[in-house]
Amino acid sequence: MSRFRYGPRLAATLVGLTLAVSACGGGSSGESASYSGGAPAPAADRQAPRLAEPSAAPVTAPGSDGVPEAGSGGAGQVKVVPQDRSIIYTAEMTVRARDVDAAAARARQLVTAAGGHLASENSDASSDGEGYATLVFKIPPGDYPGVLDRLGRDLGTRESLRQNTEDVTEEVADVESRLKSARAALDSLRALLKRTGTISEVLKVEREIADRESELESLQARQKSLASRTSMATLTLNLVGPTAKVEKEDDGPPGFLAGVRAGWEGFLDAVAFGLTVAGLLVPWLIVVVPAWLLLVVLLRRRRRRAAARRAHSEGFLPAGPPREPSGVEPVTGRPAEGTEGTEGTEGTEDAKDTEGTEEDRSGGRSSTG
Repeated sequence: MSRFRYGPRLAATLVGLTLAVSACGGGSSGESASYSGGAPAPAADRQAPRLAEPSAAPVTAPGSDGVPEAGSGGAGQVKVVPQDRSIIYTAEMTVRARDVDAAAARARQLVTAAGGHLASENSDASSDGEGYATLVFKIPPGDYPGVLDRLGRDLGTRESLRQNTEDVTEEVADVESRLKSARAALDSLRALLKRTGTISEVLKVEREIADRESELESLQARQKSLASRTSMATLTLNLVGPTAKVEKEDDGPPGFLAGVRAGWEGFLDAVAFGLTVAGLLVPWLIVVVPAWLLLVVLLRRRRRRAAARRAHSEGFLPAGPPREPSGVEPVTGRPAEGTEGTEGTEGTEDAKDTEGTEEDRSGGRSSTG
């Protein structure tokens, strides 16, 4: 009875939960994604165009020094938006310092005083002025502009600066909305699991719960990553010595000369690569080529000896004077006297042979009688 009672209800409940989760997930990328932290959507929409304008005046958040980033010509200034937006700040700055170790210590002091911390460090001390250090700092967004300006002025001469901001407000709102939907769906499925009666219904609900839990864990990990990236700005600080070489990016416009320069650089890189490969092969060639030549000589000698033995065993070597062909009479030492004399002599000899044969026959008959 329980099977017929809960079967249609279970199917209807599962379909309803699926539609609800799909609707919440789709709606989160529309209206819900346009605001965060309880701020009204129109205010967020009004602030969004200001983020895309590179020449707009910087907005200073509460708690910052109010000192804009010291850019060259006023370009590339840091803009900190109000707290109702979720922004990821990243920057990379190269500073030439007289003493790399002292500059690194000063940078750590400034960042720690602003509430930040050192995430990673890679340094190489050198006494000839070519030392370097790479430090990755995590800085609160409110103090990020002031700290960036202080580092560029106090540590030495700034060589380069690259900054990037990414607005992830909509993504944060979308993840939060999907998390709420996933938690609600899990609560409904767990309540439904207590009312199921047959084994097949229990297995279906448990499979659905497992899928929802996996989705919930993925959303929680994504939310944690976004919170970590938006709560602290990331600054990569490169400190170089007085004589260290710094590769500067060429921001020249593309064109024919730029293509020729790029092609020439590619050709030089290919030549350098070929020379490197040749240098790697030289030690091998010194060892392999003589061994290969010696092997070829030995194989040729062995083949010649084998061919000589085979020819001797098969009788290809000459064993005596050449034989005359069959059907040809041997040449006698008598001089030729002419055609008639020769015929007469041959006729006389034939007659003598005939007479001798007849005498032999007659003698044989008489002895028989």
